[in-house]
Amino acid sequence: MAINISHLNKHIGKQHVLKDICLSIGDGEVVGLLGPNGAGKSTLMKILVGVWDATNGDVQVPQSIGFLPEQNPLYEDMYVREYLRFFVGLRLKAIRRLGDKEKGEMVEELIARVGLTAEANKRVGQLSKGYKQRVGLAQAMISNPELLILDEPTTGLDPNQL
Repeated sequence: MAINISHLNKHIGKQHVLKDICLSIGDGEVVGLLGPNGAGKSTLMKILVGVWDATNGDVQVPQSIGFLPEQNPLYEDMYVREYLRFFVGLRLKAIRRLGDKEKGEMVEELIARVGLTAEANKRVGQLSKGYKQRVGLAQAMISNPELLILDEPTTGLDPNQL
């Protein structure tokens, strides 16, 4: 099982944001969370990736998770390649040492996978919202995580880019 949640609850102050959530998602499954604003979708994702703790309940997820938050914080003064190389170094430093050549190859693979080749030599701040979203997606994919959690991943993307 990729994700197993049982009887998850989350209180924020006096508000009961998530109430008795039970969910199992198998390996290889693609799942979308749908609901109105304020339903707790982002809260659930933040609990899954460890940003927030649940008030109670049981959550089991893989150790290797990539996360693209709804409000993707990017260093806009950095170039796309430079930005991804920086995060490759940060993310993989704890796992293994990579040489410059390996880091460069990984960055180029990420750039190609998310369709940023034509934008790779631009500053992140110069990119459209859709291309910034792709930079965030590439960052989430560093280290080829077992689980990829994307909060509002199509924000800013043209329909023909999906």
